[in-house]
Amino acid sequence: MKRLIPLSFILLFSVFATAQKSKIQPDKRLSGLDTALEKLLKDWNAAGFAVAVVEKNKVVYSKGFGYRDYAAKKPVTPNTLFAIGSCTKAFTASLLGMLEKDGKLSLDKKATEYLPALHFFNSDMNEKITVRDMMTHRTGLPRHDYSWYLFPTASRDSLRQRIQYLEPNTGIRERWQYNNFMFLTQGMITEKITGKSWEENIKGKIFTPLGMSRSNLSVKNMEQDDDASLGYSLKKDSSIKQLDYFNIDGMGPAGSINSSVTEMANWIITWINNGKFNGKEIIPESYTREAISAQMAVGGALPEKESPDIYFSNYGLAWFLTSYRGHYRVEHGGNIDGFSASTSFFPSDSIGIVVLTNQNGSAIPSAARNLIADRMLKLQYRNWSNELKLAAAKATLRAKEAEKNKTSNRVAGTKPSHPLKDYEGVFNNPGYGNVEIYQRNDSLFAKTNKDSLWLRHYHYDVFEIKGFDKEEGLDTSSGGTVLNFATRDDGKIGSLNLTLEPSVKPVEFVYKPIARSISKEKLQKYVGEYELGGMTTKVYLKGETLFVFVPGQPEYETIALGDHTFKLKVLEGYSVKFDVTGDNVTGMRFIQPNGTFKAKRK
Repeated sequence: MKRLIPLSFILLFSVFATAQKSKIQPDKRLSGLDTALEKLLKDWNAAGFAVAVVEKNKVVYSKGFGYRDYAAKKPVTPNTLFAIGSCTKAFTASLLGMLEKDGKLSLDKKATEYLPALHFFNSDMNEKITVRDMMTHRTGLPRHDYSWYLFPTASRDSLRQRIQYLEPNTGIRERWQYNNFMFLTQGMITEKITGKSWEENIKGKIFTPLGMSRSNLSVKNMEQDDDASLGYSLKKDSSIKQLDYFNIDGMGPAGSINSSVTEMANWIITWINNGKFNGKEIIPESYTREAISAQMAVGGALPEKESPDIYFSNYGLAWFLTSYRGHYRVEHGGNIDGFSASTSFFPSDSIGIVVLTNQNGSAIPSAARNLIADRMLKLQYRNWSNELKLAAAKATLRAKEAEKNKTSNRVAGTKPSHPLKDYEGVFNNPGYGNVEIYQRNDSLFAKTNKDSLWLRHYHYDVFEIKGFDKEEGLDTSSGGTVLNFATRDDGKIGSLNLTLEPSVKPVEFVYKPIARSISKEKLQKYVGEYELGGMTTKVYLKGETLFVFVPGQPEYETIALGDHTFKLKVLEGYSVKFDVTGDNVTGMRFIQPNGTFKAKRK
């Protein structure tokens, strides 16, 4: 999966690395490889990683470097489990290839035919998007990753329901745009057709026949394994910091597999051998050939001066396709909190490479993959680690220059239009989830079901979203995403807008009153008739819910908000508040955008 917060790969200090000895004797092409790979730990200040190299139907190299537990100095082995992130996608897509061979599915039929509960943003998308469109990232949807990343849930149905609210930014098949939701839906299609969970299908149809007995599909299982890696990031681009596992069970078909290079080697051997493992077909050969053939252009990817022998960028079915120094390369990367991965193979050369690391957003998978590929393919040496470090340094410099040249549009001397307490509440967007705004001391904070974020006042009702850390405190750096509050006609805070997907309009989260539980006995005191402008308004109970009826209008169900206040459920900005003296209800007020109207109790 994509790491949502970019990292700068800058070498500040070295770490001691331990290489796990392998029983496999590498051939002469890989002579000295241990030393070259061990150097990557120092180059990128990483805790550890593991690699496996396969040729035809056997593993020719497999080794672990550094530590799976950095503090306890537990070494990485070829059997150490890592999160493989989006390398999961090829597993999910392969299930569809199997179903197609069995005549239970056609990749070119519309997706909603197989998953009727699936709804897109508009009817045109519902009628035209095929299973193949979802497999090749050409549905017209941009990433919308913050929907599942900041608002995670274990419920796949809940995530699937969000899709109908996710706005496209281009037409169907007009542009390649990576989207994790589309692989979630592929997993759900396999569940619908087979009557088994995605997890059961992966285990039964892939893991078991490939001997991937320790590979699993949730960090819940991974953390119980005796040889599983912890995940790490670079704190301030210098010190190695452990990260918590990020549970993405809900989005599992897009990226929740955990495996080792030993078992991933069997997966790559299967692809090199046209879907067969130990002579038995696991994935249909017809599907493997289609999956590694170009289905959609990712981009132009013209040769660069520094790399004239690396060009074109296409996408197959859950695989990226590239011309690498005169060789056809099939590859997919993976990133999720604390881990990075690369799974690649060269079908014409019958060579495959797996690199798994416990460093977040790491360049190690790319550096190690290219370094090994050059040796196996007998290509001229290139110092890939140095080249990637230089590219990262240039990117960091460009970012700093852009920040330095950026002109602020901040209006000085302004303040929020309301007291901070007025901004508190829960705000909802059906395509994302709930954002809770709360006040602590003299600041506002925003909370999702994953993170809490500090809101630093920018100007007027606009706030900058900043992080905070128990060890480091508040992030006081400049810039970042802004959150913009908007008021209703009655002047109260009614919504907030966030730019969570840059290619579409800001996402609106609407204020969602928090319902209070009030017993039927306590609600009874509000029941009665009230005189409003010569009309008799009635308040009555149905079960444990209070209703209000105004002559000439439908009855209104209410939501109890506390403090004798009830929101009219179907009308935004409308509520009633009862006037209470002691234990007696003397009247009520209709609060609406065009004013407040008093009614006296009869």
